[in-house]
Amino acid sequence: MTKNLFWHEQSVSHKARISIKNHDSAVLWFTGLSGSGKSTIANKLDLELNKKKIHTYLLDGDNVRQGLNKNLGFSEEDRVENIRRIGEVSRLFVDAGIVTLAAFISPFKNDRESVRELFPETKFIEIACKANLEVCEHRDPKGLYKKARAGEISDFTGISSPYELPENPEILLETDNATVDESVQKILSYLEVNSILKL
Repeated sequence: MTKNLFWHEQSVSHKARISIKNHDSAVLWFTGLSGSGKSTIANKLDLELNKKKIHTYLLDGDNVRQGLNKNLGFSEEDRVENIRRIGEVSRLFVDAGIVTLAAFISPFKNDRESVRELFPETKFIEIACKANLEVCEHRDPKGLYKKARAGEISDFTGISSPYELPENPEILLETDNATVDESVQKILSYLEVNSILKL
């Protein structure tokens, strides 16, 4: 089937797309256990970047599973496909000149590395939201840990399914000790110091 597919070159380049936005683009990939603060921090960062006239879009795990990935479950195979699709969507958004915030547990190192390989070196920024399981379970904002402990949810990351910690993330946020605002400021500083965005 793929032998009859041909890449159609576009007249508008990535450079042309970002030139009208006055800023570059990249994917900020938030990974961590449920309850580690990924979505909360990404949402606050999204707001701060919007205030600075940066064109962004936030891809959140639960939201995407209600549309694009609603046909996927939580088996290991489906989790791999979930992240593969989001990686490809993120690549399109970044090519369009949009700073893309992707907040997904993405528990497997190989899946995250596969997404990283889709981007030039400076365009993929892995943000590890690190919090002890006990802290995440205590927060349990969606009541999922309680259900997992009761056996109502199978293949739940951190309980019955593994989470592989990032070894060398661009940004490490120790979210059981830092506030949301402190975490957001750390990301903004990284983006500015590394000339990814002029803030």
